[in-house]
Amino acid sequence: MGYKMKKISILLSVLLLISCANENEIEELTIYTSRQPQLLEPIIEDFYDDTGIKVNLLSGNAQELMERIYIEGNDSMADIFMTVDAGVLWQAAERDIFSKVDSEILERNIPSYLKDPENKWFGLSKRARTIVFSSDQFASDDFSTYEDLADPKWKGKLCLRTSKKVYNRSLIASMIDEYGLDQAKEVVSGWISNLATEVFSNDTNALKAVSSGQCGMTIVNTYYLARLLDDPQYDNLNLFWANQNDRGVHVNISGAGIVKTSKNKENAISLLEYLSSDRAQNFYASANKEYPVLIGAKVHESIQEWGDFNEDNINVSKLGSLQKQAVLLAQEVGYK
Repeated sequence: MGYKMKKISILLSVLLLISCANENEIEELTIYTSRQPQLLEPIIEDFYDDTGIKVNLLSGNAQELMERIYIEGNDSMADIFMTVDAGVLWQAAERDIFSKVDSEILERNIPSYLKDPENKWFGLSKRARTIVFSSDQFASDDFSTYEDLADPKWKGKLCLRTSKKVYNRSLIASMIDEYGLDQAKEVVSGWISNLATEVFSNDTNALKAVSSGQCGMTIVNTYYLARLLDDPQYDNLNLFWANQNDRGVHVNISGAGIVKTSKNKENAISLLEYLSSDRAQNFYASANKEYPVLIGAKVHESIQEWGDFNEDNINVSKLGSLQKQAVLLAQEVGYK
């Protein structure tokens, strides 16, 4: 083989290697997520079987992952940022981490109030936050709304999770949107006056306090209740769907958006579309005993007995934009 032919052969080999490297890069995605990996692994394995696209998970604290994406900039390996609570997704969009997505499938599968108005992030499961009470002390007829729990008749009966956690901040933000700042402040102030004990660090401990009789009711995400009810000792915990005669139950989301520096945006869109599909929704939401965003998708059998409920259809992006006001309100009324 002559020198010129050898040179051409080497050049073709180099081009082939580059082509293969690019192909491998395209067929691989990385998700930065605050969700537990075991909730996602079966779904991404199914996605791989369908598409041949491998999905890597990097899990950690949502705020730290968001900061990492921001610092990494164009060098970030993240294609998708996935987390819980619309407030956190809103923060990520405000930091210009996400790119806008145009997808007829996502538009069709995900209700407009469960996604960013500019299509920068999308809800993938719903997290209902409502009232749970002790059947040893009360009956369903005793309850009506979140706001009613501020009534003095409940003094010494209410338990709450700390306002430092985003779930209650988002609930307060929804009340600010619905009633205005002053009325929302009255409600939260009433809650604090009715507390039976210091606030709890998590929903599970608040539920256990209700079950033991330390208090009579609390406000929690429903999947925490579903987990506890696997144990018969908590059979005295009953769920009540709040605000069914007005705005409906407060709903938050887990969700995701495509990182603007992703080199694999087309495949990343395909994954989000897959996660919103009937096939994935039947597992994605039920894996954590949450509710699917796709209308008609199955819910976990353990929560079917709670029945349907009317939900607040505030656009969840407001749970982020009003979060600062919610934090200040909680501080003003002494909600720790």
